[in-house]
Amino acid sequence: MKNLVFNNKEYKVDVMGFLLNPYDWDENFAEGVSAMLEIPDGLTEDHWKIIHYIRTTYENTKSCPLIYDICKDNNLTLKEFKCLFPTGNQRGACKIAGISFRKEYIKPYFFMEDIKEHELYDDSKTYRIDGYGFLVQSDEWDEVFAINKSIELKMPERLTEKHWKIIYYLREKFDKTNNIPTIFDTCEDNNIELDELEKLFPDGYHRGAVKIAGLRLK
Repeated sequence: MKNLVFNNKEYKVDVMGFLLNPYDWDENFAEGVSAMLEIPDGLTEDHWKIIHYIRTTYENTKSCPLIYDICKDNNLTLKEFKCLFPTGNQRGACKIAGISFRKEYIKPYFFMEDIKEHELYDDSKTYRIDGYGFLVQSDEWDEVFAINKSIELKMPERLTEKHWKIIYYLREKFDKTNNIPTIFDTCEDNNIELDELEKLFPDGYHRGAVKIAGLRLK
């Protein structure tokens, strides 16, 4: 994470220069970033039309619009879009609008209340996973990994206290025994029935709960 300053106002951005909190955006930020991206003649009415379209789409859907939709909904050809934003959609228009597709995977500000014991989000951190999506080294795990793995698995709800109870149970048992507890132990020790565990982790015990907890069978 780093800071950008435009007209004495400071903005927190990630290592790629994208605004960390989309709701910190204002037109001052857009003008500052556009100057960095060498928009030929500054932001015109045509630029602002696209920028505000991206902002409105994000506010309504919590998703960064695709360039296909931007061009189609604004009657732009790809050549016309390129003239406006020569560095591209994500690295140009969306960056100026304070939005990134990365927010669809890493959602730090929408999941802030879900973080229990770890730092909110370290943009420079990477995780090593195997071909099945399991974390290779369990000590690389943190709650950001768990939250985003749950998003990847399209779990029906955000991680609740019941989810975290199972997740931390698995990790604590593994730390003590160097073994993943069986599903029988997990249900018995947490006074939970199989159908309730299924509701919490619909992808399964190993492919859901264990994976989100950053563990894997060897």
